[in-house]
Amino acid sequence: MKRLIVGITGATGAIFGIRLLETLKAASVESHLVVSKWAQQTIEHETDYTAKQVRELAAVWHEQGNMGAAISSGSFITEGMVIAPCSVRTLAAVAHGMGDNLVHRAADVILKERRKLVLLVRETPLSAVHLENMLKLARMGVTVMPPMPAFYNHPKSLDEMVDHIVARLLDQFGIEAHFAKRWGGEMRRGRVARPAPKS
Repeated sequence: MKRLIVGITGATGAIFGIRLLETLKAASVESHLVVSKWAQQTIEHETDYTAKQVRELAAVWHEQGNMGAAISSGSFITEGMVIAPCSVRTLAAVAHGMGDNLVHRAADVILKERRKLVLLVRETPLSAVHLENMLKLARMGVTVMPPMPAFYNHPKSLDEMVDHIVARLLDQFGIEAHFAKRWGGEMRRGRVARPAPKS
């Protein structure tokens, strides 16, 4: 069975982490969840889930202050880790080896063990500091994956846009995403141009 760590931090976009947990559960992947203090508030502000309901989606959940958790050791074998969403504070902590909480420590372990680390960095616009931290981590092999919406698949709802990002996340770990709407190479043609709006 595959085993994946999921970190949810306090940036907006908690639904990405939640939907990821749902898909991992459906795919029989053993998810190990750690939710930051601010993420708990963001979850309940942005979604219909409670923090407790989100924890129950995971196979195992760990308190953010439990630095003795299994996921804080490199001897605990996993496929890697996703932080979704990843705040720029967490981005900076990971880039500079700061182990303030279990999200940071687990990511540091993934880096030192040279396993797959994917960060859904959620911020806009990006400052030079943010970009420098992303570049530093990218050079270490980290996948920096801001959740950019795609429109080539003609999403009909916000849920479909979230699913697209989660499918791309699963692709990073070779986990099948049956719900993915993938690009097939066919462009629509012959559409009537719409008139420009009047100013």
